[in-house]
Amino acid sequence: MDPFVVLVLSLSCLLLLSLWRQSSVRGKLPPGPTPLPVIGNFLQIDVKDISQTLTNFSKVYGPVFTLYLGRQPTVVLHGYEAVKEALIDHGEEFAGRGSFPMAEKITKGLGIVCSNGSRWKEIRRFSLMTLRNLGMGKRTIEDRVQEEAQCLVEELRKTNGSPCDPTFILSCAPCNVICSIIFQNRFDYKDQDFLTFMEKVNENVRILSSPWLQENNSQQSEFTLEHLATTVNDLFGAGTETTSTTLRYALLLLLKHPHVTAKVQEEIDRVVGRHRSPCMQDRIHMPYTDAMIHEVQRFIDLIPTSVPHAVTCDTKFRNYLIPKGTTIITSLSSVLHDSKEFPNPEMFDPGHFLDKNGNFKKSDYFMPFSAGKRICAGEGLARTELFLFLTTILQNFNLKSLVHPKDIDTTPVANGFASLPPPYQLCFIPV
Repeated sequence: MDPFVVLVLSLSCLLLLSLWRQSSVRGKLPPGPTPLPVIGNFLQIDVKDISQTLTNFSKVYGPVFTLYLGRQPTVVLHGYEAVKEALIDHGEEFAGRGSFPMAEKITKGLGIVCSNGSRWKEIRRFSLMTLRNLGMGKRTIEDRVQEEAQCLVEELRKTNGSPCDPTFILSCAPCNVICSIIFQNRFDYKDQDFLTFMEKVNENVRILSSPWLQENNSQQSEFTLEHLATTVNDLFGAGTETTSTTLRYALLLLLKHPHVTAKVQEEIDRVVGRHRSPCMQDRIHMPYTDAMIHEVQRFIDLIPTSVPHAVTCDTKFRNYLIPKGTTIITSLSSVLHDSKEFPNPEMFDPGHFLDKNGNFKKSDYFMPFSAGKRICAGEGLARTELFLFLTTILQNFNLKSLVHPKDIDTTPVANGFASLPPPYQLCFIPV
């Protein structure tokens, strides 16, 4: 028989076998687009705008659907009801960590972010307990953030009102807060060890922001010094870049919307004044500022698909059977941009978090830190930093844009793992 014919027949048999095996598994899973052998649905995913891709699929297959990233199925949850039902109502079943290859290469399955099972529960419990002992949730942490806010202001004064890119300075501040908690010491922004450390943290985050890849690299390990080091690295990686990026995006949005900035500064002047530092007790008396910060987090949609989850056992969910270990992707974008909860969700409007009387209004749809058992362990610290850093900056400076507000572009430069603001410069003008 002609070798070419043999090759074609062999490939055809492999193709049919692959399709048969996938269909036998898919019979228990939610519906989704037909995958190709080996590569699955990769060619149907726009890695530059994964959120929109998932939205498009949800319009065809509903709020719960299956994608194949390579040969392995991944169940996607789209919309508040599906996300809430899984992460909160069935929190234990959906508390696993899904395949996250780039992170697994770095962490080897250790630390808080990528660990699973009893290891994850133990290290999360240990981390939260230790952080509390070091001051998390107590006055001392607020004192540390206030101290760093004043150091941040002094660094900004050194710009003398000249145009500057705020990226570096805004990265130093939250990193130094973590340093003060872990090492009981902060660093000068020009300290060479500090700069080298920040560079390594940033490098890890850039690697983790790479497009999805599919492989498994699970590795069992006991609680060791390596595990502890990985956990500390998680705290820096998650606690530095996310907060600094949010701060950077917040300043860009305030430049774009000067009327919002003016209202926030009026509230700061009225509640805090100019002669003392803002404190967390002020927040309850500053509903507009609180709403602005919430709206920044909602609007920028920092981590559009969160970090992958996995089901910890064979799970029946909405009449589907999801096998143990299946990766779960939650579209936080679909929750934060829900048009029923947030009218005109593509517009930046602090009014999304205010009632008709101007009081702050909570929303169950506010999930920038995810939800359920895997919710960000540093949520409390991040909220403290965002409030104190932003109010202290706006207490001391007017923000001056180099271009007209209508010409400011707030479109994120990446929408894969993380949404980053476009590069920009501004002037910090002392008040």
